[in-house]
Amino acid sequence: MRYTIIGKNIEVTPALKDTIMDKIGKLDKYFTPETEVHATLSVEKDKQKIEVTIPVRGGIIRAEEACDDMYVSIDLVEEIIERQVKKYKNKLIDRKQAAASFSKAFLEEETPQDDEEIRIVKTKKFGMKPMDAEEACIQMELLGHNFYVFLNCDTDEVNVVYKRKGNTYGLIEPEF
Repeated sequence: MRYTIIGKNIEVTPALKDTIMDKIGKLDKYFTPETEVHATLSVEKDKQKIEVTIPVRGGIIRAEEACDDMYVSIDLVEEIIERQVKKYKNKLIDRKQAAASFSKAFLEEETPQDDEEIRIVKTKKFGMKPMDAEEACIQMELLGHNFYVFLNCDTDEVNVVYKRKGNTYGLIEPEF
């Protein structure tokens, strides 16, 4: 794999580079040699944060982790990426999608059938009252949810508001 390692508010030392290449390098068996890995290290307040993005055909695999120690963050993000890769493999095989970014050995490897298979076990239907994004955020907080689907009164389209880290909110608007 090819690595791009960037530091924000932190100097990327050779030891950090080696650790990232060592830990993420354990995932070599899943990808082709041309696969690119983008790692961004940053320091925010007392947290050492790493974000890893691996573009693959048909999407991206991304994880971020923040701890007091950068080396712990690197360990944790590697575990997250590995779990995502295994889930993504099941999706590829189930849907017979092109898997150009993954190694043949990984794709041909026997996949254990476990509880990580995606199953929809409940469907909800509800009426949507037109409201603005701020009112939707208030409704979301009152319900104690992390996201809220609503009919935007300004655009007459279905939107989603969601909670982000740091007590901020995001808005998802459809684009056709």
